[in-house]
Order: sequence, then C-alpha cells, then structure tokens
Amino acid sequence: MEPFTTLTAVAAPLLRDNIDTDIIIPSREMRDPLGRGLAEGLFAGWRYTAIGSRDPDPDFVLNRPRYADAGILVAGANIGCGSSREHAVWALAQYGFRAVIAPSFNAIFRGNCVANGIVPAAVTAAAAAEIAALLESAAEPMLTVDLESRTITTPSDKLWRFEIGDEAREALMLGLDPIGQTLLLRDRIAAFREADRERRGWAYSALADTTGPAQ
Repeated sequence: MEPFTTLTAVAAPLLRDNIDTDIIIPSREMRDPLGRGLAEGLFAGWRYTAIGSRDPDPDFVLNRPRYADAGILVAGANIGCGSSREHAVWALAQYGFRAVIAPSFNAIFRGNCVANGIVPAAVTAAAAAEIAALLESAAEPMLTVDLESRTITTPSDKLWRFEIGDEAREALMLGLDPIGQTLLLRDRIAAFREADRERRGWAYSALADTTGPAQ
C-alpha cells in the first residue's frame, strides 16, 4: 500500500448524504472475482445515461471537464452506508481517489478506506458545504489534504481541520494494511506465544496431535 503524507489534487464535490455502497459500485459492475476493472463501474447508475450504458451523463460531476482526473471526493454525511461491500472502496481507489472528505462515514466503509490507502477525512457538515461551494466557484478546483497536520487547504490557503483516528493516520502514513500492521507486532506475538506455550503446554500438545508439530 502506498504511504500517504500529503496530496494536492483536483477535488470533485458530490455533496449528497447517504451515498451507499451500491451507488458507489452497483453489484452488476462487479464482474471480476478478483475485483479488477471496477473504475469504469464507479457510480455507474449516476455516471451513465442508462443501465449497462457507457454514455456519460454530462450533468454528473465526474463527467464535467473541470473535475477530470479527480483524486479527492467531497461527499455528504454517512457515505458508504448500506452493505459492507469492500468493492466500493476498491472502485474509488482504482478510479484514482486517495481521499474522501465528508461529515461522517459508515464505520465499515471508513475501515475499508484505511485498509486500501484512502484517507477518510471527517469534517463538519458546514465545512463540507463550504468546501464544495468553493470548489464550484474556484478557477481550479484543487485541494491539498495533509495527513500529518490533519488539514485541508485551498491554493489560496483557506484551511479546515479534519478528524481521523491516530491508528488509522499512522497506518496510512506508513502505507500499512492490516496484515502489514500485524507483521510489525511479530516479535510481541512470538513472545506471547512462547509464554503461552509455557503456561498451557497441554494445548500445544493437543494441537500437535491433530495438525502436526506445533510451531
């Protein structure tokens, strides 16, 4: 996973509340068992003129030329609600989004963002509305998301602070998914296992009887 420190990119305002995971990536767009090729299906129900079509709806924000190649999404409250579909975050990542700014996130969606290298930046509803309005009026709809300082800035240095948990912030800055975070604790895990083996040797003997030699 690529470490995230700071990102300056085009930001697209999609200020709707309760954008659920089926809106982000409809189930009909999940055709590859390995989750590949999801970028084209991102927001397919809003992005194209008809189901199954690839004719862009010119009114949808990602089809507007000023928001081409957006890397930051500004959304309304409770983004990622609905199912726990991780494909929603995969689709955002494959499209090129590295940060989502919103007043609130579904808890599972927020965890999936962190696990896949996307910063879930929580701001107030008033801040999200102000950011979205500024993006619409700015000559260039650019934002900078600085994870170390937990700030969002415009090219004119307008600044907002965002919230993100310390553990999530560290994982994103180090570029560690849950497996990588676990591997950082390998020495502590091995020490615990050795101590546990001394305390409960019978459990390891029973395990060896069923699965082979205990490690």
